[in-house]
Amino acid sequence: MSRYEFTCPECGQEIEVNESMREATLSHGCPVCGADVTESAFATQQQTN
Repeated sequence: MSRYEFTCPECGQEIEVNESMREATLSHGCPVCGADVTESAFATQQQTN
């Protein structure tokens, strides 16, 4: 499953999220402050094996 680094544009909170958490955050806003979130708030993390 893909992992993403979420950075809130309002409060600056950084959270590592998976695909389902990413979708929920896009729908419902930042889990910390509730700010609206766009795709640009997520960066794909590189998988290391």
